[in-house]
Amino acid sequence: MIRLNVFIQVSESNRAAVLEAAKELVASSLKDKGCIAYDVFESATRNDVLMICETWQDAESLSAHEKAEHFVTLVPKIQGLASMKLEKFDF
Repeated sequence: MIRLNVFIQVSESNRAAVLEAAKELVASSLKDKGCIAYDVFESATRNDVLMICETWQDAESLSAHEKAEHFVTLVPKIQGLASMKLEKFDF
């Protein structure tokens, strides 16, 4: 399995738009084949930090997800409004 933690740092002025896009990404990604878990979290201590946490069955599932319409549309939208940092773990 593969776990991705995507940390998003966003300004207050862009926070609502980023959170809306992230929630749309979650809803669509949960339907992707091989998706075990996918969610967005808000920091309890920092308003400028969100995190998307995702778990994939295998590399093939993750690769297909990265080519999906919702991914290629929503991730660049989020990147245009905030900075993103990715951590990847295989287990």
